This record gives sequence, C-alpha cells and structure tokens, in this order.
Amino acid sequence: MVLVNDEPVTAYEIEQRANLLAANSGGNSAALKAKAQARWREITKDPRTNQRLQRLFREKGVKTREEAMAVQRAFAKDLQRKMFEQLKRDTRAGQVAQLRKQAQKELIEERLKLQEAKRLGVAISDAEVDRIMQGVAKRNNMTAAQFSEHLKRAGIDAQSMRERFRAHYSWRQAIHRRFGAQISITRRDVDRMVADSANESGHDTIELHLQRITLPMPSHIDQTALAKRFAEAEAMRRKFTTCRAMPSLAKTISDAKFEDLKTVKPSTIHEPTRSMLLGAKDGDILPPATAPSGIEVYAICGRRVNNGDDKQREKAMAKLQAQAFERIAERHLRDLKQDAHIEYR
Repeated sequence: MVLVNDEPVTAYEIEQRANLLAANSGGNSAALKAKAQARWREITKDPRTNQRLQRLFREKGVKTREEAMAVQRAFAKDLQRKMFEQLKRDTRAGQVAQLRKQAQKELIEERLKLQEAKRLGVAISDAEVDRIMQGVAKRNNMTAAQFSEHLKRAGIDAQSMRERFRAHYSWRQAIHRRFGAQISITRRDVDRMVADSANESGHDTIELHLQRITLPMPSHIDQTALAKRFAEAEAMRRKFTTCRAMPSLAKTISDAKFEDLKTVKPSTIHEPTRSMLLGAKDGDILPPATAPSGIEVYAICGRRVNNGDDKQREKAMAKLQAQAFERIAERHLRDLKQDAHIEYR
C-alpha cells in the first residue's frame, strides 16, 4: 500500500491497474502470432481434438458432407477463439508483474491530480464518468453493462477504468482553470506551424511581404573583412524603424543593394532564415546573415494567408494549445510530487 498525502493506494488497486495496463498494451503482435501458430499446430495434432470433433458429429446427427463441413468450420473457429483468448490471458499474466511498478506510479500521480482538482473545485462527478464509460462502450458496440462484463472476463474491475477517466478529465479541467490565462498562442506561432507543415507537404499556406538589403562580398575575403561587413550591416539594422525606411538605410552603405521582394513563399527562403522570418512579427528586421550573394538583412513588412486555410490554422492552434497545456501540466505535477508526502508501506 502507498499513502499519498494520507490517502491510500491499495494493493488491490495496483493489481487492477496493472491488469488494465496489460490489456491495453496489446503485447508484441509478431510474438503473439508465432505463439498462436505453434499452439494451433499442437491442437490440430492432438488426437483428442479429432475425438472431440467426432463426438460433435454424433451429437449434431451429421448425415451429409455439407453438414460435416459446416460443423467442422464452426468447431475450428471456436477452438481458435478460445486459443487466442487463452494466449492473451497468458501474455497479460506475464506482463502484469512488470507493469505493477508502472501502475503504482500512475495511481500515485492520479491521487495527486484528483486532490488538486478537488482543491480547485473541478473534480468531475460520477454522472460524468458514467457518460464517458457509456461512450467507450458504444465505440466498442456494447452497452455499459456489456462492457463492464467484458472487462470482468478479462480480469479487470471496471472501477479501475472509471477512476482513470475521472483523474484524467479532472486534471485537464484543473490545469485549464489554474493556468488557462497563461496560455498565449500568437499568430506567428500558428504561422510557423502551418508553414512547417506546408513545407513538408510541398504547399505554402502563407506568403510573406519581405524587403532585403544585401551587402555584397568579394570572391576572396578574410576574417577581418567579413567582420567589418557584419558590423556595417548590424549598424544599419539598428537604425531600422519601419519598412518604409529600408531604401534609405541601404543608401547609407555605398555598395548595398535594396530589394522589395513583395510576397514570397517561405519555402523559397533558405534555412535558418526561413524559420527566423516565420517566427518574427510584422515590422521586425532580422539580424544579418551570410548568404551566397553576401550579407543579407531581411525586414518583414506583412503576411498573407492563402484562402481555404482556416481549418489548417484552427488545427494548428488547437495543437499548439494542447502542447502548451501539456508542458504546464507536466511541470505542475512535478511540483505537486515534490511537495507531497508519499509513504510506501
């Protein structure tokens, strides 16, 4: 048993959670297939299997070849079903011992999560847990009662699954209540995610309005000359106020070249400049960077989202929010563990 801030986690709960984890793990499908094939060969070679089939023929009063084949198919199907069920039980039994430690850790964390949710007044009710369980049962084409019976046959107390759901959804609400105001996803965060996804698929979903000043480099240059060019570019950059000032800034250096690139697809810009542009705000200017043509300084003057990308942006926003909440949740759980009194008995 474990006490978590004087609240017990019992040996029975640990055993049941280990059973649930084993059932959800699925095991090694290749290994299970190999075991099934070996077991099936044993079953088919066992004389008792044929004796059982012959007895079934007599019980069914089989008279024709077609009847015999139908009974044999049903017999084989039932044998295979029972064989797989037994193999899964054996596999889970072997996994449970290994999963007890994981189960104990999970239950300790769930106690902490539920305690925090209760403190914040957001722990979900039994009725809400019932609705979640009914939804799971429905997705498995069962009623809630049938699903509970299905779990029972697998050696799992439905209460273990109920409490797992209770902790998960209570914790999610607790994190949203306590830290929701701290989550801030900016337009450029969304732009970057959408653009990264688009770059992987080969389709840009936004276009950037860029201006660029290039300080050319001779074909042969030493470190001193390179440092001087960077210093000139940085001094020019510090004078930047708006995109309208870019042409005038270029004129402060005799051989600098100004270009208004208009709208540019991010995928056409080399890295790491592309990521820096996507991460910058409109009206920003990037630090100087080397390029084949010389030292480049980019200004971001605006951006345009291509039509039909609202769903992609919504999906990106939801993903970024989920990632932010997950990071906060992990950090907060770590803090709760550090402050908790956990006693192993």
